[in-house]
Amino acid sequence: MLRHCDTCQVDFRLRRAAPADAEGIADVYVASWNEGFAGLMPPRVMDSSQVARWEHDLGETSLRSWLAHVGPTILGFVGTGPSRDPIDPRLGELDTIAVAPSAWRHGVGRRFMVAGLDDLRGAQYRECILWTLAAYEKCRSFYEATGWRATGENRDSGSQIAFRRSLVQVHGPDPR
Repeated sequence: MLRHCDTCQVDFRLRRAAPADAEGIADVYVASWNEGFAGLMPPRVMDSSQVARWEHDLGETSLRSWLAHVGPTILGFVGTGPSRDPIDPRLGELDTIAVAPSAWRHGVGRRFMVAGLDDLRGAQYRECILWTLAAYEKCRSFYEATGWRATGENRDSGSQIAFRRSLVQVHGPDPR
């Protein structure tokens, strides 16, 4: 389906991702990781292990992934599913959101946030969680601007911080 929103500067198609999309998703993931986490995390390399990881994840029935594309070019993706953390098994989780650096600041990430939250609502989750690096201000600011709130919960020796969001009542600006 073609998606457009007032804040988006790019028209793109949004569809469910499939294992056949693994290489394109891995490419976006690695590029997004290397650009976004530069200086915070070691770089990732695009290799067969990345493709195999995404083939596996995209084949998991409990996880759902959506991707945005313009023609054959994948702009990004979002992954949702049940929380894999022991905090609260009733939580949904926004597992991954990644946008190709060339599509940053064009509204694609906000549209993915809407798609991910809609997906979690459709799966009957009332609350959801995501994890991000505590030191990654740009990412934390994006989540806060789309209604997420830091919980104070940490993992990996405090390097990651949890954000939660109600799917029943919006706590802040609606990303639409």
